[in-house]
This record gives sequence, structure tokens and C-alpha cells, in this order.
Amino acid sequence: MMFFSFLFFLAPITGILLLAWWVSGNKLFGKIAGYFWLSLIGLLLLGAIIGWLTGPKALDKDDYYGEYIVDRDYFPGIQADWQYNTFRFVIKENDSIYFYLTNGENILKTYRGVVTTTTPNHYRSDRLIIYMDQPTHHIMASNPTTYRSAWSFNLVFYSAKFNNVYFKKGKWEPLSE
Repeated sequence: MMFFSFLFFLAPITGILLLAWWVSGNKLFGKIAGYFWLSLIGLLLLGAIIGWLTGPKALDKDDYYGEYIVDRDYFPGIQADWQYNTFRFVIKENDSIYFYLTNGENILKTYRGVVTTTTPNHYRSDRLIIYMDQPTHHIMASNPTTYRSAWSFNLVFYSAKFNNVYFKKGKWEPLSE
């Protein structure tokens, strides 16, 4: 698409300006052509920089390692607070995952599993695959969907009881009342 725009729009305008400069000897036409191209290159660079800064984060396997807590920002309220105090997990660098059923600080039950990643052909980002020891908790019954932004990501697990449960990287801390 960009190539055709160049052929049918930019090249003729540049040619006309350069021809007018050559025929008339007026440097104004040359300056207009130069500023035109400098502006175009500047806009392309600015667009590339903005795209790089705001585009979704490309994830590698190492990005998934860490502690996860329920993200209470998506659906704030009593249910999110309860989920925050009841579920969290950690993915360790030895590719183990530990899903904790908790009562606040206290871990009541631990579900174990292993993780791996795959990079589908049409994605730049690794996708998380989880293999949990059976039986497992209903939240961990399927692989998560990863939602990426420019600077972070969320793992969203489907639960038959709660529908979507959103997790983000973070350290669990008691909620302030």
C-alpha cells in the first residue's frame, strides 16, 4: 500500500517541484520538496516510535516467572476482594506452578503443575501452557488467555464457577479496610 502511495502521489509531486525548481531557478521549489520529504520522514519516525511505545508487550517464557495475585481493578468489590484473599499462584524458574488456595496470608491447599510456552506462527509473543496435577482446582482447569498492554500483561483463567478470573503479577499484601 505504501509503495503505491509513493508511486502515484509522492513521486509525481516531488518530480513536479524539482522540475519547477530546475526550470524557474527559484530555490523555493527545492526547499518545498526538501521540507516535504523531511516532514514525511519525521512523521514515519514518530509513528514508529509511538507504535513501539504503545504496542503490546511481546512476552518470552521468562516474563511469566513470578508471583500472581487477583487483579481487583477489573471488577472491584466484595467478590474481587474475596478472590484476592483466596487465590494466588507462583510460576518458578524451574517451570513449576503452585496454585494456592488461601485464607488471607495462610495457605490452605497447594495445587502443583508445570508450565511451558509455545509461540504460534502468527504471534510474536509466547503463550503459556499449564499442565496441572489432577485433580486440580476449577480455575486451573484450562490454559489462561494472555492480555497484553504496552507495559504489562494479565493472565485470565476461565472458571466454571466464577467465569473469568484476572491475575496480574504482584506480591500479595493484606487489604486495607
